[in-house]
Amino acid sequence: MRRRHVYLALLAVLTVCTLLKSQKRFTYESVEKGSTAAFWQPDWFSIISGEINRRRIHLRVDGQEITEKRFPVRMSAEGHFLIPLPLLAEGFSCSAHVYGGKRLVMERGVTRAEIDEGSRELSVNGKTVSLETELVKEDGLYYLPLSAVEQAFSYKRDWNAAANTMELTYTGRETGYLPDRYDYREAGRAPQVKNQGSLGTCWAFASLMALESRLLPEQNVSFSEDHMSLRNSFHMDQNAGGEYTMSMAYLLAWQGPVLEEQDVYGDGYSPPGLKPVCHVQEIQVLPSKDYEAIKRAVYLYGGVQSSLYTSMVTGKRDSRYYNKSQGAYYYNGNARPNHDVVIIGWDDGYARENFSVAPEADGAFICANSWGGEFGDEGYFYVSYYDVNIGIHNVLYSRVDETDRFHHIYQSDLCGWVGQLGYGRENAYFANVYTAGRGEELAAAGFYATGPDTSYEVYVVTGFEGSAQLGRRRLMASGKLESAGFYTIDFDSPVALADGEKFAVIVNIATPGSVHPVAIEYNSPDKKLKADISDGEGYISFRGTSWERVEESQKCNVCLKAYTRDREREEKHER
Repeated sequence: MRRRHVYLALLAVLTVCTLLKSQKRFTYESVEKGSTAAFWQPDWFSIISGEINRRRIHLRVDGQEITEKRFPVRMSAEGHFLIPLPLLAEGFSCSAHVYGGKRLVMERGVTRAEIDEGSRELSVNGKTVSLETELVKEDGLYYLPLSAVEQAFSYKRDWNAAANTMELTYTGRETGYLPDRYDYREAGRAPQVKNQGSLGTCWAFASLMALESRLLPEQNVSFSEDHMSLRNSFHMDQNAGGEYTMSMAYLLAWQGPVLEEQDVYGDGYSPPGLKPVCHVQEIQVLPSKDYEAIKRAVYLYGGVQSSLYTSMVTGKRDSRYYNKSQGAYYYNGNARPNHDVVIIGWDDGYARENFSVAPEADGAFICANSWGGEFGDEGYFYVSYYDVNIGIHNVLYSRVDETDRFHHIYQSDLCGWVGQLGYGRENAYFANVYTAGRGEELAAAGFYATGPDTSYEVYVVTGFEGSAQLGRRRLMASGKLESAGFYTIDFDSPVALADGEKFAVIVNIATPGSVHPVAIEYNSPDKKLKADISDGEGYISFRGTSWERVEESQKCNVCLKAYTRDREREEKHER
């Protein structure tokens, strides 16, 4: 307790000193005439920063709390506040990427800021600004000095030591953060254009190109479309076509992705036993025709998979909706989408006269296709904002983890979100029961939000013996999801599992306007989809009191995954 009081006393002193220091007025402590000036003791910052980081710093930007459990703001041992790179997109609407393995480039509206790893010199639109500390990289993650955000994007800080909260307020004049034109080819983020040939695999090519762009420029990889189209759980021929829900199921089940070099496209053979090289843990389905949301996703995160209708089968065919000389496409008919592409940019001023049939106004998305470099401008082309199909279906691969983030996945929904279940109202409870392996801890759960603005509560039950025990659940996490899609919810503290113990993950979900909010997997009546519903123990409930077994009463699996880590490996990592 005495040590705690010392922390609090030092914390109060540090707060005053930090404020003075940030204004460049703090150098020495005040002394009487004739005394020797005493330096602020550096080890005090180390003591206090440890306590502050342990309590977790809350970041608020313009009144909104920016919470990311995996990437907390931290204070360095020297007393400087550091922002983890992943928070720049969500917290500041800032496009931030590392080029050449060391140079961080940040863009927002008309502002471009650059800084090298280990440097204190920040370039803002060509003007150099000196920072209080340098850009650092720890455990593979970049941390940016808070002063860089203040200097580059006009924010003012207010540190509340008692609440452990950093409040940032925008003081600039710029009202928008999206430029009128943005192009991955110019930003060094464009995925490699490939060629699907004569097979009906555009869905796989679009999905993996979008995923590849999510990792660029930090990681330049090529994933295998052959593996995605042959090693999924739908067992369809490569000529049968497909859609983004198949891509989602394959990736979220950790069936892939694998590298192109491991499974080359077009030979009709996919080697067994290949392991994914990364884990996709979140996929957002953006609202239909919400161009602002599409642009934001492209600017801040990665390419957006979308669909259009085309009468062209390959890039060598012509269409009256396509202006070959300009690489410009616009369809205004009634046909439904039949081809997937990736939106990698936009141009609000792209002239309507560039299209074979002029749309009602200017503006176009810049898209990557899968018909090789002979199509369009080396595989890229423009699609009018007024095309009837572009922007209806929009998929963003928003979270990609290293394979050691979670060691094991528990699931029964290998075909993913096929249908929905509920009680004619927007809310419902659902649960899945699993049996733990050896030496594991439960670290997260994953499920689908079947509509926007979905609220959730995630619970866990250990020592499960029957559905009556689902009532003694304990809350692990809660929140709200802006877009539909699949989300992984990390727990603040993992749950230790005994070897061979049965445990349940429970979700209470509420999706406004929905009558069936729970995503399920089931066998389709036409027999085209043959999902295995013998591998799950799932439940659904209206109020969370009385439960029914879905495999028996509804002939389906609920889509609810659990993620665990090996305790021994985690303990070694922490040491």
